[in-house]
Amino acid sequence: MTNKTILITGASSGFGRLSANALAKAGYTVYASMRDTEGRNAAQARDVEAFARDNKVDLRTIEMDVQSESSIATAVEKIVAEHGRIDVLMHNAGHMAFGPAESFTPEQFAQLYDINVLSTQRVNRAVLPQMRKQHQGLLVWVSSSSSAGGTPPYLSPYFAAKAGMDALAVQYARELSRWGIETSIIVPGAFTSGTNHFAHSGRPADEAPPRNIRPGLTRISASRSRKLLLKSSPRMPTPERSPRPSLRWSVCRSAPAPSGCMSIPARTAPMSLLR
Repeated sequence: MTNKTILITGASSGFGRLSANALAKAGYTVYASMRDTEGRNAAQARDVEAFARDNKVDLRTIEMDVQSESSIATAVEKIVAEHGRIDVLMHNAGHMAFGPAESFTPEQFAQLYDINVLSTQRVNRAVLPQMRKQHQGLLVWVSSSSSAGGTPPYLSPYFAAKAGMDALAVQYARELSRWGIETSIIVPGAFTSGTNHFAHSGRPADEAPPRNIRPGLTRISASRSRKLLLKSSPRMPTPERSPRPSLRWSVCRSAPAPSGCMSIPARTAPMSLLR
């Protein structure tokens, strides 16, 4: 049994929730963060509590909006007050939008960038001082195969944001290794079930399709978008990455649940904290 404390962002569903369940069952203290735990996510919060009770694990929900610095600060302060440390931070919160790239307004691109990239900066600024104090920590960034070569169409705002997040993660890895803080970037394939990505995905503000684009594409259904993604996605992304200090890249096969991940390249520094 381990006493490691883990904070996961965007853990109301999908990869975040599945990871929270698995890590809690492995013996870790896990904080599944989500916004509006007494409103839109009240049912999810109750479900987390039920899972913890039924499985006798230390899994807790915590209110945290990754677009609010004050909300993040409050959550991190609470975790540190209760446990005195945060060993692992998993950047999982994100949002997707589906449609032709030129039909999205610049403001929509900025909004996706805020949710998928700037949110990680907000949380890092709250958590990293504690990790440096500990001289130990692990940042886990949930990326996308799009950043490593898998590029199905009509997801450009999301893919562009994920590429930005990856670049930020690599720079953080270079800076943080001297404090014993490691970095892992998880690169999932096309998971078209088990998450709310498609069901909750955004749509272009400009409903008039660009010239020479089939009418109605900007209003395509979530089920149809999943079929398009499956048709255009590679079965197994094969990114080529250079080793980084204290950095590990992982790629996951497409599946209903995030399993079967393998690390690439093998010569990167190991992640010791979750062993």
